[in-house]
Order: sequence, then structure tokens, then C-alpha cells
Amino acid sequence: MSGLEALYQELLLDHSKHPRGKELAIEEGRTAASHQHNPVCGDDVTVRVRLSDDGASIRDVTWDGAGCSVSQASASMLSELAEGITVAEATTLIDGFREALRSRGAITLDEDVYLDAAALSGVSRYVARVKCAMLAWVALEDAMSRA
Repeated sequence: MSGLEALYQELLLDHSKHPRGKELAIEEGRTAASHQHNPVCGDDVTVRVRLSDDGASIRDVTWDGAGCSVSQASASMLSELAEGITVAEATTLIDGFREALRSRGAITLDEDVYLDAAALSGVSRYVARVKCAMLAWVALEDAMSRA
């Protein structure tokens, strides 16, 4: 295992063991939630997004769920990444994430853009794990469309 792969594995384990944004507190404002389930491995995640009053930016993203370390780490990484960005930026991130994970390793996520979530690039080589990593991202996409 290369040094970079070891670092990525360490990031995944850290986010899985010490998840960020894992709560579903209901706050006032323009909020929506989406629950997603992965029947292949049993992952469940519910993502709640609170948008600005004009709906243009994300005020916060929280989540709750259970499942494998990949799905839990992905939700944690996403909650940190998406907070404070515009809905348009979030949509671009989700589209790029989806493209990279479907690439079977041909596309690597940019660490400057995806921060810790770039550690999920390697998941694309394991087709059975792609849905685990995508679950929270799909839930955010759905929740934004409902808010």
C-alpha cells in the first residue's frame, strides 16, 4: 500500500469512527431531508439540508444513518464539504463525485476541491462499494431539490 493509499484509508477510518455532522436536529428555515437505502449491503442514511432563505446556498448539512465504514465516512465528509457553499456548487460537486466513482479508477477526485472526500476516489475500483460511497451524496441531491 502506498503512502497516499494509507493516508486515504486513515481518513476513511477517522470519519467513520468520529463522524462529523451526524445529527438530525430540526431547525427553523428552509429545510428538507432525504432517506436513502442501499439494499445490497444494508446502508441507510438520512441527510437533512438547510438552505438560505433565498434557496441559493447551503447553511448546513446534517445526517444520521448506519452502515459500512465507506457509507458513514462519505456522509461525514460530505457534511463538512457542503456546508456554506451554493446549491449550484453542491450540484457540481455531486456530479463530479458521481463521474469519478463510476470511472473505475480512471478519474481521481481533486483534493483541493473535494477535501477529505478525495479519499473516496479508490472506491471507484470496487463496483460493489460505489453505492455505499454515493448514498449520502444522492440523499443531499434529493433533499436540495425538495427544500
